[in-house]
Amino acid sequence: MSEAILVVDDEESVRRTFTEWLAELVPGVTVSSVADAEAALRLASQQPIDLAILDWNLGSGSDGLQLLEDLVEFQPDITAILVTGFAHQATPLQALRMGVRDYLDKNADLTRETFLAAVRRQLARIRPLKRQRELQRSLAAFREAVEQIVPYVQAVAVLQNPVPVPEAVRDLLRWAIRITRASDGILCVYHESRDDDVEQTGQWMFYPPDGEPVKTQAVPFRQSLAALALSRQEPILLSEPLPDSGQTIQLFPLEQGRKTVLVAAMAIGNGIVGAIELFDKPGEGFTADDVQVAQATADVGADLLRRSLAERQGHSLLIDALAAALKATDQVQNLLHEDRPPPEVLEHIKQGLVHAGSTPTDSEAVLQLLEEVRSLFRQHGCRAVEHCTRMIRDLRQLLDISWGSR
Repeated sequence: MSEAILVVDDEESVRRTFTEWLAELVPGVTVSSVADAEAALRLASQQPIDLAILDWNLGSGSDGLQLLEDLVEFQPDITAILVTGFAHQATPLQALRMGVRDYLDKNADLTRETFLAAVRRQLARIRPLKRQRELQRSLAAFREAVEQIVPYVQAVAVLQNPVPVPEAVRDLLRWAIRITRASDGILCVYHESRDDDVEQTGQWMFYPPDGEPVKTQAVPFRQSLAALALSRQEPILLSEPLPDSGQTIQLFPLEQGRKTVLVAAMAIGNGIVGAIELFDKPGEGFTADDVQVAQATADVGADLLRRSLAERQGHSLLIDALAAALKATDQVQNLLHEDRPPPEVLEHIKQGLVHAGSTPTDSEAVLQLLEEVRSLFRQHGCRAVEHCTRMIRDLRQLLDISWGSR
């Protein structure tokens, strides 16, 4: 980041001299010079200005302090050095509030060295504050972008548990029913539990040909037809009598009452398995060709579900990453706004005051005053602290006179 310096003086020779001196600063500093307030304001409305070097008397009834007040409207963080013939008479409080951080006295020893020393002091103060502001703006922009992305990702990632079933898989089920001329069918998906103590609480999801998930009473996976087909690694065809409850194989309510069931298992991965189940083909029943159709349907369905699972995991990772990014911006912003010393430092100062004879309440008041002075220094620099010190000294003298010296 380069710093932009603006010189405003109605004398062309002064502007040229200051510009030549400023050319000796570190590379990257941009210097502009204008002759009057109107030109300065026009420039400030078009580009950033970090440091303004203003002549107190600009002629035509205008002065540098009034110009600075107008410049602040365009550049709220601007810092100023005021060039004046009576710096020792200047009242700094209002000037400090408006951004004046130094005075250069024309009647004193205003040389290239003193001029550049004052500019370097202000640049050394401006640069870290500017970096902090730029970082804060970048964080705010990043956070805004992330917050705009989050709803989109969440909307895309509205997925059913345990695994999303895209329309393509539902179409596959309908296609298999139509090709085999089965009376009905279901797609069942099982997501095993990660808790060894709750083996039977793994989630079953059932999808009929219309694609709407169906809730039904579940059975342990190891006792399901899907598990049987998966263990044999080939489709199974069962006819009446189908297993009754209490046998090794248990039927779901959706499977009960069927005369024939053709089951082709799907090994999807990540603890997720499933099956295509076709029911009750009229006439001669299911043929060897139907078994091949069921197997092909299950293979394609498993591949589609793997892709959906990977997509869901990708969405989950992205959402987690976005959440982490938002949390990180909060932490960085908190650090940037941290304006208090570590608690142990404050406690050490407090204890020192107590040992010196102050009460805990008095010590708290002193610490509060110290915090106010630190805040004043961060916002307005050393001149503001010097002015504050003079005011406190004057107040002490006034109290000494009123109440008697102690």
